[in-house]
Amino acid sequence: MSRIPAVDPTRERGRLTNALHGFGMSRAGRWYGIHVGSRVDPVLLRLTRGRFATTAFFPLVLLHVRGRKSGELRSVTLVYFTAGDEVILVASSFGRARHPAWFHNLMASSEVEVEAGGITATYRPRLTEGAERERLYELARRNYAGYGEYEAMAGDREIPVVALRPAT
Repeated sequence: MSRIPAVDPTRERGRLTNALHGFGMSRAGRWYGIHVGSRVDPVLLRLTRGRFATTAFFPLVLLHVRGRKSGELRSVTLVYFTAGDEVILVASSFGRARHPAWFHNLMASSEVEVEAGGITATYRPRLTEGAERERLYELARRNYAGYGEYEAMAGDREIPVVALRPAT
């Protein structure tokens, strides 16, 4: 069975990547992520089989999930990391007050497809809770420091962390 490429959230990053992460945490970077990257990157990732996106300085997956109301297939580009054989996603919505639509669709799905690095695999989502969620969110912050800011911006909303288990 194919697996999405592993991403270690504790790995050392280079200066350029750190600078680009800094841009991502800026007001302009957040605007870009919401209004440009989220629209352009799914298309670029599909066309290049996961090799290029405008936000490629993050480890990215393309999540394919059916809309819970429409039933239409939706694709969204997300930052990810791996923990064992699970793909970890953070439903930060750039720190906005509401959960992103993809999160609701994901939680209503029994299986989803994920693409990264030219590999497509099927996964089953599960919402993490308690100590596991806290541990994974800390790793997410190490993967991208902006998650700490998003958490503060989200106010009372606890940002969900979803683990995708390989479907067997």
